[in-house]
This record gives sequence, structure tokens and C-alpha cells, in this order.
Amino acid sequence: MILGVALDGPSPAVVAVGDGAPPSQAVRACVAVDLDGIARAPVAAIRVGGPCPPVLRPVADPGVATIVRGGHSLTGRPLAPLDTGAVREFAAGCGLVDFAVTATGSPMLADHELAVAAIIAAEVPAARITLSYEFGRPGLREREAHAIRNAALGPEAGRIADRVARELPGVPVFFARTGSGLVSAHYFRRFPRACDRGGTTSLRRGRAALATADVPAPFQVIESAGEDLLAAAYGAALARPEAQVERIVQARGRAELDRALQDARDEALTRVVSAGAAPGFARIAETTVNPLSYLPDGFYRVRVTAEGATP
Repeated sequence: MILGVALDGPSPAVVAVGDGAPPSQAVRACVAVDLDGIARAPVAAIRVGGPCPPVLRPVADPGVATIVRGGHSLTGRPLAPLDTGAVREFAAGCGLVDFAVTATGSPMLADHELAVAAIIAAEVPAARITLSYEFGRPGLREREAHAIRNAALGPEAGRIADRVARELPGVPVFFARTGSGLVSAHYFRRFPRACDRGGTTSLRRGRAALATADVPAPFQVIESAGEDLLAAAYGAALARPEAQVERIVQARGRAELDRALQDARDEALTRVVSAGAAPGFARIAETTVNPLSYLPDGFYRVRVTAEGATP
């Protein structure tokens, strides 16, 4: 049996999909939730790059933000040495534990983001750190906004995951992604931004499935708090683990491009296993390669989607 769970306030909707066994025998619980209205933690945002006009500075609301010297161009060329002293001083003095780190050029080369993370971890052992390169967007401000929001959602996402675990003890829990797919509770705690609109996505999927004459699987309502919640819970139960990797790569010829693609595919498979897929059942669902016209020849934007079945 698969449980679909739609969270909306104190009264969740729960749908059993499968053979009608009791919830304690469920093979997994799939949770649909939107994160728009949840509490956001204050974030310490660090941008690694050059000076910029005040209107383009990083914004962490609530929280604090700074810019430190360093970063790379989108071709991987170093722009300046990383100002490790400034990173250390900010991390030690900001008084926060949720950090978002964004470096210029990190979709091509993430070295400075990783170095900043190591400094933060040494200065603030309890720190929760989001790195923007893990979101893959080439635009600095877009990646930065994703990283800051991910860090801000982290503590409350952890409390949501804890709540579901208490209500369904012993049942493996997954959360619906925005767009498509599921991720494990562990992945949700680390990357809640990936599930920002999981409830909306699941509702759309559930309505479409229930509207067809041939419903994909038998289901029964265990507890309901409204028609939309019932449909969202059902939509979550129909999804599978999914993960994506997006990078900018440089390749001088087909052989180099094939190696870069294989690296991205390997990373996507690793991520989807972290998202809850059984290792033997993970596969590459889609690979997209686009030449970047605004960079010299040989630079490509690569996006890989992996999916799989739960254990």
C-alpha cells in the first residue's frame, strides 16, 4: 500500500492507494505540501564576487547579507582570490546558523562556494549551509534567490518532516517536488526549495488522474479534509523519486562533451538515490544539451533528470 498525504493545517487528507492494508503496513507515504505560507528562518547570505550597485546587492529578508571578494567567470577564469578572512569574520559575527552561499561562475566551477562552506562549518559547527551551484541556474541573482529561500525554508521543513514521521511511525516518507517527482524526507530537509509547490503539483496530477475513466490504481479515503486535499494526496501517491542536475560545461570536441555528460548523469543518479530511489532502479529520464551563444565556442548548458522506483 502507498499512502498519499496532503498537509494543510491541522487536518491532513490521507489516501490509501493499493490493496487496502492498514496504514502501518504502507510501503511509503507521499506528502503533498506547498511551502509558501510557512515560517522562514533568518539567513546569513554570502555572495562571492565583485562590488556592485546597492540595488543589485544580495537581499536576505529576514537576515543579513555580505559580499566578499572572489569568484570565477562563466568560463572558469578566476576573477579574484577568495577573501577567506572576510568570510571567517562574517560567519563568526552574524549570529545565525542558516547560510546561503553564492559565488559568481559557480555553475562552471564551484570551488569558492565549497571553500566558503568549509570556513563556515569551522566557525559555526551547527551551521546549515545551502550552496547555489546545487541549483544549477546560470544567472547569479536567480541562483542566489533560490539558495536564500532554500536556507530560509530549512528549519520549518525539518519540523514538517518530523511531524509526518511522528504521525506515521516506521513508514518511509517522501515529499512531492515542484513540477514532478518525489524526494526522500532526508532530501526534503536539505533541499526544501525543490518542493516549494509540491501541493499544487500533486493537486494537478491527482485531478487529471481522477478525471480519467481508467484511474491508475484503486484507492480509498482514510481521512479527508476536502475534495482538493483528497486529489492532492492521490496525486502525491502516484509520483516517483526524481532529481535533476544542471551545469555549465566546457568541451573541446565530442569526446570531452561525452565525458562531461557522463559526469552529469552519474551525479544525477547519485542524487536520485539520495532522493529515495532504489539504486538498482534509478535511470536517466532526460538529458538536454544547449550550446551557450553568449560564451566562446565549446561551452554548453547541460541538464540531466534521473528518476527511479522506491525500495
